[in-house]
Amino acid sequence: MKEKTATIVGMGVSGIGAARLLGKNGWKVRVTEAQATPDIRAKAGPLERLGIAVETGSHTKSFIEGSRLVVTGPGVRADAAPLAWARALGIPVIDEIELGYRFCPAKIIAVTGTNGKSTTTTLIGELLKADKRDVIVCGNIGLSFCDEVQKAGKSSIVVLEVSSFQLQRCVRFRPFISLFLNISQNHLDRHKDFKEYLDAKMSIFKNQRKSDWAVINYDDRRLKNLKRHIRPRVVYFGNSIQEAEEIREFIRASDPALKEEHNLKNMMAAVTAANIFKVSPNAIKKTLNRFKGLEHRCEFVDEVDRVRFINDSKATTVDAAMNAIRSIQGPVILIAGGRDKGSDFTVLKSIIEQKVKAIVLIGEAMKKIRTQLMGSAPIYEARDMNEAVIRSFGLARERDTRDTRDTVLLSPMCASFDMFKNFEDRGEHFKEIVKNLKTQMRKEKNPGLTEQCRIQ
Repeated sequence: MKEKTATIVGMGVSGIGAARLLGKNGWKVRVTEAQATPDIRAKAGPLERLGIAVETGSHTKSFIEGSRLVVTGPGVRADAAPLAWARALGIPVIDEIELGYRFCPAKIIAVTGTNGKSTTTTLIGELLKADKRDVIVCGNIGLSFCDEVQKAGKSSIVVLEVSSFQLQRCVRFRPFISLFLNISQNHLDRHKDFKEYLDAKMSIFKNQRKSDWAVINYDDRRLKNLKRHIRPRVVYFGNSIQEAEEIREFIRASDPALKEEHNLKNMMAAVTAANIFKVSPNAIKKTLNRFKGLEHRCEFVDEVDRVRFINDSKATTVDAAMNAIRSIQGPVILIAGGRDKGSDFTVLKSIIEQKVKAIVLIGEAMKKIRTQLMGSAPIYEARDMNEAVIRSFGLARERDTRDTRDTVLLSPMCASFDMFKNFEDRGEHFKEIVKNLKTQMRKEKNPGLTEQCRIQ
């Protein structure tokens, strides 16, 4: 073979993992990154010490020329210049997930859907670990598949969260079990329409064989009839599946905090996948009893002066926010906003009219959300997260009686990149502000709050 040269586009977790994997397997590797921040420069050094060429601050066509392969992560848009150059030069472009698959000796459980991917992926991993299986949990959940696959053996099981962007650039990727949790509008800022988004998700099944499995949500009207269109054996989960009664029995004995509708579906999906691997009933019961959900996903933060604070920063879709609002008892003050992903916020009007006392908006999508939700609840604006929390706290304390208990819910419905590094960073900011607020309330008898300015 001629010299094997690959170019990695992007220096995120996925890109760095792909560079290391190819470098260890004898490839000449280059990494190109458009940004040149201190964080990026810090990441470049270790790669260069491995003999990997790094370009930062811009992409150049000459850096890609001569490559036999271009690898990218989910954060790189399909219309990015390096990918356009690669296509023009006839160089194959694949996702880091596809690259990891080509080196993976283990069976793969792949989880996709609009909402609940991270919770379901994590829970499947916990169920398998409780049954003493050799498990690796990675992918879009935050760990590079290419880094983690180097730990895998033939007896391992890889549980992989996969996004539409990753699946769109996969060629041979074939999971032993694929889970399709649900589908609703999302990422219409990067997919040209809903059909393209659904088609990308559907590609999780394209290489599966009759000996493989597909776990599908029967309660989702767009998914329930997929069985006739795909090759693998199909097993459904959902409230309307009689065969799921045994799974529901396991769930009924679990932590009540996880019994909201959206979490029930995630748990049903995870247990269904675990049953294919014949995980013992004792391991399932033990795991469900101790599983507390994920950080930044409907996470209880604290209670200050009878106001509850919930961190749902991971809710970057309208459906996720809707589920969070439904799960809360009592009046809700909703903090929302960020970078719009092409969402239609009008679908929230009914649930907001029923349950939301006020909305406090932040970020780039502020004007669009305000326009689409005007009239469903009083709407306020805040310059940053600190002001949003203070305003929400003041609104929550305006109760009709002392018997009510309001909840301030951060459920943004938007990406975080306009104001924060990622959704975790956004959630951590929220929690830190709540912590400081509680400290201030302890110190002051009558804390001064920023005067509220209602948006008419």
